[in-house]
Amino acid sequence: MPDPAYLLAAVAVSAAVTWGLRALPFAVLAPLRASRTVQYLSTRMPAGVMVILLVYCLRDVSWTSPSALAPTIALAVTIALHLWRRNAVLSIVGGTAVHVLLASLLFPA
Repeated sequence: MPDPAYLLAAVAVSAAVTWGLRALPFAVLAPLRASRTVQYLSTRMPAGVMVILLVYCLRDVSWTSPSALAPTIALAVTIALHLWRRNAVLSIVGGTAVHVLLASLLFPA
């Protein structure tokens, strides 16, 4: 049986490492909030995510196929939602939901 002092030390070290790893992001985040780079990225990231999703979703679309209608409608819904509510999460989730529904129900592979 291991020494109780050894077990207590192991638990203490594990607890200290766990606490440190959980506290570290908050300690690092405070100075970053004042950073001009982080402020710039916070305004530009939603548009960047939308562009990446757009390229990824439309890269393999065969525009001569009737199944191209699903991503086209989903893209229109995404744009409309974003212009209507100016909410990136709503736009992304709404457009994705429309695409999944159309692709699986109307144009199954």
